Amino acid sequence: METSSNKKEKRFRINYQLVVKNLPFFLFLSVLAVIYIYNGHYSDKIIKSISKTNKELREMQFEYKTLKSELMFRSKQTEVARAVEPLGLRELNIPPVVLTDSSVIGD
Repeated sequence: METSSNKKEKRFRINYQLVVKNLPFFLFLSVLAVIYIYNGHYSDKIIKSISKTNKELREMQFEYKTLKSELMFRSKQTEVARAVEPLGLRELNIPPVVLTDSSVIGD
């Protein structure tokens, strides 16, 4: 009976010594696991940030296109004439008169 208890005790000591001997390796694996978890959280954060920026970019593009089309509409000749009509300005129906100076020599 004593031989079996000696074997168990010896087996336990071997395992304990093996664990103590490989402790730096286990710590290294633990550090790698922590870095792996941190990297996962960091990448999720970056992906959320990129998604948010893309959403803002799309909204800004829509706003730009809307404002551009509105500006193109308001800068049409008929729209400008309609906008300045309350100010008393009207479109010319006749071509402008060109004034010349008769005192200029050479012409």
